[in-house]
Amino acid sequence: MKSHTDGPIVIDASGKDIQGEIASIRARGPVTEVELPGGVPAWSVTDTELLKKVLLSSLVSKDAKQHWPAFRDGRIGTDFPLFNWVNTPSMFTAYGPDHRRLRAPLVPVFTDRRTAALEPRIQAIADDLVKGLDARTGGDPVDLREHFAYPLPLRVINELIGVPANLIEPLRKCVDGIFDVAASQEEALANYQAMLALLETLVEYRRDNPAEDMTSALIAHADDPATVFSDAELIGTLYLAINAGHETTVDLLDQAIFLLLTHPDHLAAALDGSLPWADVIEETLRFEPSIAHAPLRYAVDDFVLGDVAITAGDPILSCPAGANRDPKVYGDSADMFDPTRTNKAHMAFGHGPHRCPGAPLARLEALVGLTTLFQAFPNMKLAVSPDELGTVPGFIANGHDRLPVILR
Repeated sequence: MKSHTDGPIVIDASGKDIQGEIASIRARGPVTEVELPGGVPAWSVTDTELLKKVLLSSLVSKDAKQHWPAFRDGRIGTDFPLFNWVNTPSMFTAYGPDHRRLRAPLVPVFTDRRTAALEPRIQAIADDLVKGLDARTGGDPVDLREHFAYPLPLRVINELIGVPANLIEPLRKCVDGIFDVAASQEEALANYQAMLALLETLVEYRRDNPAEDMTSALIAHADDPATVFSDAELIGTLYLAINAGHETTVDLLDQAIFLLLTHPDHLAAALDGSLPWADVIEETLRFEPSIAHAPLRYAVDDFVLGDVAITAGDPILSCPAGANRDPKVYGDSADMFDPTRTNKAHMAFGHGPHRCPGAPLARLEALVGLTTLFQAFPNMKLAVSPDELGTVPGFIANGHDRLPVILR
């Protein structure tokens, strides 16, 4: 069995060079020892086929309370930078029957029919944001992450979930903090507690003011005596929906805009219709997925993955950004942005039972957002060099700190 004598690769909590770090991990092998923030050892899986096996296997769990002995025994505490990612009860941290039970009430929210019905509202939001950009005078740079990529999915998810106006900005600040795994223990805990308190306020509001939204539907599910769905699981599901339904689509829009502006030939082809926008979106999801690393899974029993012996209780860090550039799948062009490629498969939304149910909504938001933005401003340019854009904090989300452009 394989082992490394030069120690694990220590994951950079700041995420300053996510793709460079993943390349170093892959160079060690398809299943590689890494050290998570907080000094926690784990296995990183960057190989596409092996990662699919992990995501499909009943020998791998997402329930730390059941299958991570170090967490269950208290050796992993609130000082672990990923504590909130592994502790909040929802389908994201569930295994087997519990996962199916917690996923069930979300499935009807994201059917193809319900997603398609949202298109007029998404278009209206995109039009409104473009109108606001168009009203800006002069040739000063505009941060499209802040003024387009961020507010479009924020407004969509807030309307879908039923967030009242007074909670929108506080929840936004909390979502930003959730993805910053480099924050101090005190900052992370305070942010987590603040978000849970806001979600409790949301539930209280929607119990008194039910509407046609996700929160009201989940409350009805939780309050139904025929179902098993606790208030903690209700809050955890909302926590997951807001975080996963917002930040990830922000980064998808951010990366797609950036990649088109830095690949003018592909942008020209998209604008003249010879390159479908859907192909641009799928290649963005492959090349720069919104989630670089997806924490965290645990071995239920001993098993062999590739040529590595995994021991029961070992944490496993899935790496969709690594699998999406697997040279065995994508060949010599794995590290190239090429929306014309034939193989459009990727793992940006996961694989297997935990595959993201909101994937159709994210794709629709990207399609509407990108076409509306570039039709309005087909000649926009980056206002700074790409190396000045920075990155969002943390090694989970994959986006830029800012995206300043000259619109005309």
